[in-house]
Amino acid sequence: MDALQGILQSRNQSWDPRMLQIGIDVMLIHAYDSLPSLPAYTTRVLATHPGPFRSVHLTCSAMEAHRGEVARWLDALAAKRVQELAFINRPWPLDIRLPATLFRCASLTRLHLGVWKFPDTAAVPRSAAFPNLRELGLFFINMDERDLAFLLDRCPVLETLTMILQIGVSLRLLSRTVRCLQLCMTQVDDVALVDAPRLERFLLFMSGMSKTSRIKIGRAPNLRVLGYLEPREHVLEIGNTVISAGTKESPSTVVPSVKILALEVRFAVRKEVKKVPSFLRCFPNLETLHVKSATADEATGKASLKLWKEGGPITCVLRHMKKVVFHEFQGLINEIVFLKFIAENARFLEKMVIVVAYQCYSSGEDVNSKLKPLTCAKWVGGTCKLQVFKSPFEGTTGGPVYDIRLASEFSQIADPFDLIYYRESL
Repeated sequence: MDALQGILQSRNQSWDPRMLQIGIDVMLIHAYDSLPSLPAYTTRVLATHPGPFRSVHLTCSAMEAHRGEVARWLDALAAKRVQELAFINRPWPLDIRLPATLFRCASLTRLHLGVWKFPDTAAVPRSAAFPNLRELGLFFINMDERDLAFLLDRCPVLETLTMILQIGVSLRLLSRTVRCLQLCMTQVDDVALVDAPRLERFLLFMSGMSKTSRIKIGRAPNLRVLGYLEPREHVLEIGNTVISAGTKESPSTVVPSVKILALEVRFAVRKEVKKVPSFLRCFPNLETLHVKSATADEATGKASLKLWKEGGPITCVLRHMKKVVFHEFQGLINEIVFLKFIAENARFLEKMVIVVAYQCYSSGEDVNSKLKPLTCAKWVGGTCKLQVFKSPFEGTTGGPVYDIRLASEFSQIADPFDLIYYRESL
């Protein structure tokens, strides 16, 4: 049942709050002059429903004007054992403190918070915790490193942590339960996987935000999926070693558990391309590689095949790589050199997919002639299948697509970077 529709209907006829068996989804929009009493209706729903609430979404554009009601809502949700809560203060202001009453909702299993200032931790009882919380989403929350640590310490069974549009994130992950960490459109300062024995996915999407970030992988023995790493903005550190151009493979510089890796590289910038072989050497058992070719303002040099062989062999290419998906191919020489290196060295490669950028195939250029050095290369994987598609995205940003919700669905999505957005063959 659409809860908002039910609330509106209640203005004209009696209704039974027990009808809301699945969840409540309330949007308070003060611009709707015809609904001046909507907060009162929300209070009525929460007060009269017997509970428990399975799912409640509270979204408001004037949360500051309803602080008294908000406190009562949270009290009701805590008393009636809410399981899933989306609590969004939108759009602004951002300096409204999240009510500390939220920490009374100990029954929560899923919590998404947006556009709040984190409460003063001194106002939160020491015993407050989310003992059942398995999924936590933070969207544009004004908080510092200590606030984040305070919150995570109170989530003893947390499995999925998602952060969206956070500014200056510094995170030291010490968790024996977290399986998926997502940082999306987030300015990262420093993320360290200090001790995360169950972590399987560390996903970064548009996470650099034009700022150098340190990504340190300490103890994460089950990490299988990683990316997008960006050589331009991410300083990768394995153990106590910073991975730079020319770093050789050694037991202290590898993460053997990673099977799927995604990179975003400006192939027109030689110093970025030089880091890619070293990045690949860190993941010797890699089976699937996604590469997005990002645009650059100007080209700064060519990268020959010799560059890919400097520093020693790349184990994952020689022994394990089965699939390569190259997103937003621009027709650059450095792109072709990279793809040719893969083709001529990946013995167990089964599939290579190239998605050609819109500006490349729509400009009248002969894409096939650009790909000829690749198609004429001596492929060592005799059964490898090459597929070339058109990217459907116009402009310079292009694909790939990314779904925050699906990325943490372990049972449904084995590869969160492989959401098919291309259909038309070239």
